Amino acid sequence: MKAEDFGLFATLVKQRSGLVLTPEKAYLLESRLMPVVRKYNMKSLEDMAASIRNKRDETVLNDITEAMTTNESFFFRDQKPFTAFQKILLPELLKSRAAAKQIRIWSAAASSGQEAYSLAMICAEEASKLHGWRVEIIGTDLSREMVDRAKVGVYTQFEVQRGLPIALLMKYFQQQGADRWQIKENIRSMVQFREGNLLQDLGVNGSFDIVFCRNVLIYFDLPTKAKVLEAIGKIMLPDGVLLLGGAETVLGVTDKFKPMGIEHGLYVHAARS
Repeated sequence: MKAEDFGLFATLVKQRSGLVLTPEKAYLLESRLMPVVRKYNMKSLEDMAASIRNKRDETVLNDITEAMTTNESFFFRDQKPFTAFQKILLPELLKSRAAAKQIRIWSAAASSGQEAYSLAMICAEEASKLHGWRVEIIGTDLSREMVDRAKVGVYTQFEVQRGLPIALLMKYFQQQGADRWQIKENIRSMVQFREGNLLQDLGVNGSFDIVFCRNVLIYFDLPTKAKVLEAIGKIMLPDGVLLLGGAETVLGVTDKFKPMGIEHGLYVHAARS
């Protein structure tokens, strides 16, 4: 691939998703974009680059962005954040939100929905405590394909074996054929999946008590990380909690948040006492 073509695609993806592609990722770019090349009956990445320079077709640009930003996800990933949610954050919310009886949770960059559904299953497990409460779980992703897939909630045998306890699989999923499982309607109805870009207006989904934005910031450069965290801070309630991935931190990135202190990866507003 020509350096100028790589630069074109890298700039495009960075502007539209925040993902930083360095030259050593050229092989990844080629492997992920060739299906897009074939979809539009082009001969090569060079042809697609020339086409973009000539006419910026929004449909093609969206397909390029989605191809580069589709990342894997699995149920109860890393486990600790979900344990913290169930054992620490949820009990605190039951006290602090006792008057309103409403909890709003955001799963950012939700991919194919496993994180959001993991949270829904926890809430289902705590149903007796949440009786009479309104729990909203919003999952967003910039990929329309991922959002559509998450709404259906069908996963392969391999996907349900990654992190999902067998007891929850039996309780909350229905088998479809030999190697497909669909999450039951009562769990699917607890989650709303929508298209959403972390680099655009986050306020359209309202404010949240809990924000899961895990394993996303690692793909961004420092200015983009700071921008996204500042935007999250504006829609997170004053006593809300942000959960990041194990390799992510706010330290050295923004002064809007500080570690919660009780568990690694949990952050609160810097002004919170």
